[in-house]
Amino acid sequence: MDTKYIMGIDNGSQSTKVAIFDLEGNEVAFGSQPLRETLTPEPGVVVHPDEDLWDSVYQGIKNCLANFKGDRMAIEGIGLCTIRCCRVLLKEDGNLAHPVLSWMDARLSKPYVHQDDQVKYVTTTSGYLGLRLTGNYNDTAGNYEVYWPLDRETLDWSEDDSEISANGLSRDMLFNLVKPGEKLGFLRNELTKEFGFKANVPVIATSNDKAVEVLGAGINDPNSIMISLGTFISSMVTRDDYYESANNFFPTLASIPHKYVYETNGIRRGLWTVSWFKKLVGEELITESEKLGISAEDFLNLKAEEVSPGSDGLITILDWLATPDKPYRKGIMIGFDQRHTRYHIYRSILEAIAFNIKNNIDDMAQEINLDLNQVVVIGGGSKSDVIMQIIADLFGQPVYRRKGSSSACLGAAICVAVNLSIYEDFTDAIEKMVRNEMTFLPDMDNHTFYNEVNNTIVKNVRKHTDHILQQTYPIFK
Repeated sequence: MDTKYIMGIDNGSQSTKVAIFDLEGNEVAFGSQPLRETLTPEPGVVVHPDEDLWDSVYQGIKNCLANFKGDRMAIEGIGLCTIRCCRVLLKEDGNLAHPVLSWMDARLSKPYVHQDDQVKYVTTTSGYLGLRLTGNYNDTAGNYEVYWPLDRETLDWSEDDSEISANGLSRDMLFNLVKPGEKLGFLRNELTKEFGFKANVPVIATSNDKAVEVLGAGINDPNSIMISLGTFISSMVTRDDYYESANNFFPTLASIPHKYVYETNGIRRGLWTVSWFKKLVGEELITESEKLGISAEDFLNLKAEEVSPGSDGLITILDWLATPDKPYRKGIMIGFDQRHTRYHIYRSILEAIAFNIKNNIDDMAQEINLDLNQVVVIGGGSKSDVIMQIIADLFGQPVYRRKGSSSACLGAAICVAVNLSIYEDFTDAIEKMVRNEMTFLPDMDNHTFYNEVNNTIVKNVRKHTDHILQQTYPIFK
């Protein structure tokens, strides 16, 4: 039988990744396209320039296809996964009325306010990009959370017009909803011809990007957790029931209909902090890595491995993007002395990420009585052996890196496989399509050391620094 393929799209905060898989989940081609820098024309406003999100998806598909050696006519379907928690305002013709509001935009902390009559539709990134791909005004219910009138029981819009109005919307502003694993539409004819696909290739809905990552990481056991090392870093478990009034996590819709993902508090600008540091190091980093014939990232990780656990007392607190309720908080590094180099700073940032992850997971675990027995790490940061080992040491458990360039791409492909009845259900598809790449075993001496540092120092820093930062905030904000 001829080999058939599935395409998965992962539109993230920094780039769009596109992968093509065979029906057993083996990645046979990959391509990506960076996004442009978001624009911040004034405090609190963060937007994506022009049609950058769509441009990145379009070019990401082309880049992936350029690396694909198989038959394009054998691509059976496309799964679409996009950035969550954004807001897209469209004109009546489907074109942007305003730049796409990023999840970092302060306006996303409130319901939509209708101020421009040229805005006909209010949707998410998945609605917007699904429209560009199919021409249909359909969207996944799984990408609608805060300040949307969604009925979680039906995964459709609320039948109560007053709830729609309370969210600043009217019913005619909303796209039609489908469930994860259902069809958004067929790829537009002009794109079908340009990409060299057969006619009527379905574009399949997924959920919010983190939930799709959970699916692609194979998290199906209630005691397994996924850590997503991306621009926004958080950790997730799956559950059958919604959790009312959660204190230390956020229950969100899963990429399996009528299931939920519990997501810990996150690290805003998590891996962005690593990118920030690389830019500070600049040309010298590139020069030194080129001498060894390795990437800048591999060079940094090589140097970080030479630094002792604990970074010789250099402690980093990751408040590079403060939360709205504590706007005075800023990033902190304390403990410098003559031993410290730029590579101590780098390792200290990685350790800060790990400490923050562990503390957020512990908070959620205590609330839901989680008996953690498996830790899976995905996302761009998981490619670093250094941070994977730091996490294993801190948790005192084996940590698993999944195979493939993007768990969200694979999660999107799983949704297609289920839609096309290639596999019986999501559980069957996970079992057949998700594979482990590498396991990191903990050093228990480091485990003891890291937990002492975490419990005695890291957890207590902010009680001493918040006061001074509150004083500096009015001067330097």
